[in-house]
Amino acid sequence: MRNIIEIQNLNKIYDTGAVQVHALKEVNLTIQEGEYVAIMGKSGSGKSTLMNILGCLDRPTSGSYVLDGIDVAKENPKQISYIRNQKIGFVFQSFNLIPRTSALKNVELPMIYGRVPAKERLARAKELLEKVGLGDRLDHMPNEISGGQKQRIAVARALANHPAILLADEPTGNLDTPSSVEVMNLFTQLNREGVTVIVVTHEDDIAAFTNRIIRFQDGQLIEDKRRGEHADF
Repeated sequence: MRNIIEIQNLNKIYDTGAVQVHALKEVNLTIQEGEYVAIMGKSGSGKSTLMNILGCLDRPTSGSYVLDGIDVAKENPKQISYIRNQKIGFVFQSFNLIPRTSALKNVELPMIYGRVPAKERLARAKELLEKVGLGDRLDHMPNEISGGQKQRIAVARALANHPAILLADEPTGNLDTPSSVEVMNLFTQLNREGVTVIVVTHEDDIAAFTNRIIRFQDGQLIEDKRRGEHADF
């Protein structure tokens, strides 16, 4: 399999003026296409900083980040926005759905930004909502459905533009246990279909769904452990 992510000698330093915070220190990491990865660490470990860099929401201070063959650090802000839209599907802890907007329209949104023709994006949005088990909720608003259903809509939206990676930041943080299991089993299903899934979490039971655990501490990668087949719960 080819590498979908290649990180070499990556550093991130936040300069507050009075002090420099070395959030990431000489990180070297590759993730192959089709992997199912958990990035773990306590608060302040650097995992959120890495997620922001992986998601093209922040830039490294030094080092390189190549996503799907693109050296992200060399791109201009306009191109970075395009890369985020086309290469990365985001799933957030707080869902980030647009209120008073139907499930269907929420899923269509990334395709509108990507200038996908209306007929094509409508068909794709319906297909994705059916895929996540919400084909009967197309016209429902976020305030009319459960937290687990909101997150499944968010997953469908993240897949809209056929991204190179699905990047989930604490995706079960606002869910009860049954809904968390439901969402993680959905990620497992998608990964088995070939989607590269990266989950940022501090919970061991959530990381247990994946087949590779990367752990950070004090800005450094301290553990990279591959597991066997996925666990279903």
